[in-house]
Amino acid sequence: MSHTLYEASVVRVQRCELAVPGSNPAMFEKALKSGADFVFLDLEDAVAPDDKIRARRNVVEALNDLDWKGHGVTVSVRVNGLDTQFMVRDVVDLVEQAGSRLDTILIPKVGVYADVYMVEAMLSQLEMQQGLRNRIGIEALIETALGMANVEDIARHGASGRLEALHFGVADYAASNRARTTNIGGLNPDYPGDQWHAAISRMTVACRAYGLRPIDGPFGDIQDPDGYQAAARRAAALGCEGKWAIHPTQIALAKEVFTPPAAEIEKARRILAALAEAAAQGKGAAALDGRMIDAASARMANNVVQAAEAIAAGSQ
Repeated sequence: MSHTLYEASVVRVQRCELAVPGSNPAMFEKALKSGADFVFLDLEDAVAPDDKIRARRNVVEALNDLDWKGHGVTVSVRVNGLDTQFMVRDVVDLVEQAGSRLDTILIPKVGVYADVYMVEAMLSQLEMQQGLRNRIGIEALIETALGMANVEDIARHGASGRLEALHFGVADYAASNRARTTNIGGLNPDYPGDQWHAAISRMTVACRAYGLRPIDGPFGDIQDPDGYQAAARRAAALGCEGKWAIHPTQIALAKEVFTPPAAEIEKARRILAALAEAAAQGKGAAALDGRMIDAASARMANNVVQAAEAIAAGSQ
């Protein structure tokens, strides 16, 4: 094991993240009570240009008026892109008017680490100005060719600051790469396998190397629950901790996939117990159910147990 280790600075349960347009306040209270681990109130793609300012006011009101923490919901806001005239005022208004109620800010279309640093510098100054005691986290959307080309650099430098998670934004990523598809997150019949496997895997490796949470993005067909769960299982198999829900019906699907089943948790605990017994006898490996287990087995089992414990703690 390398002496260079990056531990997660903030641990959050993020199995499902519900996207809610900031221009539709009628959806806010429903989102609050939806059962999602995370809710992000969107000021970017889901909001038409003429509605941006009103949506920002809606989101500030929702942060202040609704009891997100009381319902066990981590609340985030996706601000507008750094290339727009809206981003600066998004961040300033959010922190000045509702900073104590905000958990994270989600930055879209991050291309280089400097994009993250700009928002981090703004947050540091605004938090001091407002005298906030909470530290607002940053999450970044990797959804362009430039962002994926720089994903390791973004993760490496961001890990020492506020950056907590990277999200894979499949639709904009497809557009940026001029991929021959109009499908959001599903399989492409013209591609032999999962078209997004390499991209999600690369982002996930960057996250795991530097202590960040990897989160898979949207699945566009809300009438295809089987397709959604299949995409979620593929992401989970690669190491992602959760997936977006663009409709409330997708929340339970994500939670089912990203919650370790009872049998898996029980097996993980048996692995740890068997290895502890072997260690007491001076052995580095053991046999369980006819299979050899060793220190690597313990690390995998610990991942399952820790995830289950975090979920259980978050539901209390």
